[in-house]
Amino acid sequence: MSSYRPYQHIERRKSRQIHVGRVPVGGDAPVSVQTMTNTLTTDVAGTIAQIKRAEKAGVDIVRVSCPDEESTAALKHIIAGVNVPVVADIHFHYRRAIEAAEAGAACLRINPGNIGSAERVREVIKAARDHNCSMRIGVNAGSLERHLLEKYGEPNPEALVESALEHAAILQDNDFHEFKISVKASDVFMAVAAYTQLAEVCDHPLHIGITEAGSKRAGTVKSSIGLGNLLWAGIGDTMRVSLSAEPEEEVLVGWDILKSLGIRHRGVKIISCPSCARQGYNVIETVQTLESRLAHIETPLTLSIIGCVVNGPGEALMTDLGVTGGGNGRHMVYAAGKTDHTIEGGDMVEHIIGLVETKVAQIEADKAAAKLAAE
Repeated sequence: MSSYRPYQHIERRKSRQIHVGRVPVGGDAPVSVQTMTNTLTTDVAGTIAQIKRAEKAGVDIVRVSCPDEESTAALKHIIAGVNVPVVADIHFHYRRAIEAAEAGAACLRINPGNIGSAERVREVIKAARDHNCSMRIGVNAGSLERHLLEKYGEPNPEALVESALEHAAILQDNDFHEFKISVKASDVFMAVAAYTQLAEVCDHPLHIGITEAGSKRAGTVKSSIGLGNLLWAGIGDTMRVSLSAEPEEEVLVGWDILKSLGIRHRGVKIISCPSCARQGYNVIETVQTLESRLAHIETPLTLSIIGCVVNGPGEALMTDLGVTGGGNGRHMVYAAGKTDHTIEGGDMVEHIIGLVETKVAQIEADKAAAKLAAE
């Protein structure tokens, strides 16, 4: 008997559930996708525009840096102009955390042990409670506390976990439990080991990520390896792919990771071949065009774009729609895994887009009808 375990049987780690605004994190909630703005927070219009692009890409939660009072003042206007919960990124100054909560932040990214006295911590917790604001304890291998570096000699998984639990204890001692934890590192092995260890010793929801992963290509690879390993093991309640790229690119990669593991589905998932001399049409160009033209679709749908008949029919069996390259410039179109009709190469892209849009409209109509019948 095969030992292969299909994606439907990924067993999620059982964690407590908190809320970041209207988005549930942990428990049985879907793994949410996050990103962070890179505009100046004081540039309200520019920051809102950037968040809007991330929303179009499918982001669930967006983090905004609040390093000064001007930024927290701008935060209120940013929150009013977007449709997703906003996390305020706070580092050391407790007043910024209070101001962000008052401005409507859904969550504070903060390490309570870094903001000063116990009284200041209590003030921040009171502000969070008063404004229905959760928190994220954000531990990073690049900014571990001095006493842990002295104890362990260098950043390692044990130091990351110990730091996280120390900060968590401060909140728990104040009877505050609406928080999630991250233990990020740029080293994939360190990050995965830290999250794995942390997952074994607590039930807090975990925000996973490989920090400072790098450029769009290299960072996508690193993040896919690290986050893929964790998600496959059932670890991770919310995630960010950290890239030296625009925020919407982080969102798209995050969704691709989740879709590849069958954890969440959104938009058109294209299964395409790498192309070779057998291809009956330009596969690379076709896929690039389709990805761009179909990016607006949110309804889950699978589409196979295969250059020849070697693998085309087999892939089409497992997708909603498919195209296989044929001879003499005519290509076979499949629907629900079965041959349906042929199409001339010159008309193929527009024809596929039309088929996808028709299929999506049918799916949405069926969903609406089913919902109406249930009522």
